Amino acid sequence: MEIVRQVFDAFNSEDIERILAFVHPELEAEIPPEVSAEPDIYRGPDGMRRYFQSFQDVMDEIRFQPERFWDAGESVVVALLLTAKGRQTAILVEQRTAAVWTISDGKVRRVRAYASPAEALEAVGMEEVEDPD
Repeated sequence: MEIVRQVFDAFNSEDIERILAFVHPELEAEIPPEVSAEPDIYRGPDGMRRYFQSFQDVMDEIRFQPERFWDAGESVVVALLLTAKGRQTAILVEQRTAAVWTISDGKVRRVRAYASPAEALEAVGMEEVEDPD
């Protein structure tokens, strides 16, 4: 889970070289239609560059804020709040999603985004359990 936390710190730095230090050469990042108006699969370091460039072309102040982590054995499930401000409109955009992250050799090997934590947890055979109050 610590590597995933470090990845989010790198994402929020918006320093592409810092981000790429965490990218496995065989990265596959899947952003499906239920999460994005422009679904795609991003492969390898060039795919990660393309992903961030597509964001930066239209958004400013992009922040990835992990809200909760679940240890799923070989993967980590993350509930995420993504915020950004439209470059042309200055309108604040917020989106809550979740993703399953798979790490290999200390680098992100696979990421698959989901519309909700429940869907991401189901994908790894887990159920969401409420935090005790």
